Amino acid sequence: MNVPKNVLRFEVLLYSSLTLDALSVAFQDRTPNAELTESMISVATVMAGCLILLLVYFVWLAAQRRKNWPRWVLAGGLVLSVISLVQTIGGSGVQLDSGIEIVSCALTAAGLYFSCTGDARGWFNR
Repeated sequence: MNVPKNVLRFEVLLYSSLTLDALSVAFQDRTPNAELTESMISVATVMAGCLILLLVYFVWLAAQRRKNWPRWVLAGGLVLSVISLVQTIGGSGVQLDSGIEIVSCALTAAGLYFSCTGDARGWFNR
């Protein structure tokens, strides 16, 4: 069975968003200081990588295996990301990393929109 165009758009946009997130994690400042030790930074980096891989799996489940529940998990993740982004921007203003997060959230929102509209309706098993 052919994947509908809106499901393909959902998949491409979400994978693009997760690629931006992975690049953001890869280029984070990992300089230890009094508040963050080297081991804490390493654990946080590994956890972020594992979370990104889990989200990639959820996108695959939704787009290729026609599962509906991963879309809701991804939507919940978007809500949490936006809340975190608002707090970050409120604390330190818009910087390069928060700008990348804004683009990532916009890509995710657009992808989730496409997954609920047009020829994507009825694709996902309830």
